[in-house]
Amino acid sequence: LAISSMFSSFLRFGRRFESPLLWQSIIMIITMLLMLKLCTEVRVSNELNVKRRSFAAADSKDEEFKAPPKRSYLDFDLNYFWHWSKFTDYVQCVLTFTGVTGYITYLWLDSSIFVETLGFLAVFTEAMLGVPQLYRNYQNRSTEGMSVKMVLMWTSGDTFKTGYFILNQAPFQFSICGLLQVFVDMAILLQVYLYRYSPQKPVSHPAHPASTKAL
Repeated sequence: LAISSMFSSFLRFGRRFESPLLWQSIIMIITMLLMLKLCTEVRVSNELNVKRRSFAAADSKDEEFKAPPKRSYLDFDLNYFWHWSKFTDYVQCVLTFTGVTGYITYLWLDSSIFVETLGFLAVFTEAMLGVPQLYRNYQNRSTEGMSVKMVLMWTSGDTFKTGYFILNQAPFQFSICGLLQVFVDMAILLQVYLYRYSPQKPVSHPAHPASTKAL
């Protein structure tokens, strides 16, 4: 959602659209950062990491032997991407992504192909929001642990938003991917109906390679 909102914000420079959509993107970015801060604090408090992971540097301090920390810059281990130990690392990543994307947008702002592609990436990324949940439900043959009210709110909001796109003749990418997002929401609700009588299976959460659960 954060990435999608950033793409949408940059799209405004190349193709003007309704101001409420821009404000929605700004509010969404702020909301996602606050959620990242909360998730990071909760996860770190429940994990005993032998090795702390960072966006731009790795701290090789071994807590068991109290060895002095050794900093290694440009860590970028894909196994730990988006699983960093501090909220500031997420902020650094978001700022880096914003700077790089903003610079590329500035260079290619006059290209209609680039602008249209940017618009498509913005709404397509958001349209794929429910796909991980859809796939997990399919794997588990269960919707246990998923908030049905949340999905209903998704569906309602996406339906109104897609109607807004169509009625206000927003860029066609918005309408197409809005319809796709509504389809994904409806598919998740269908899973709730199909799996309502299925035996609930405990969902296993594999431990992170460099952490153990706190007692």
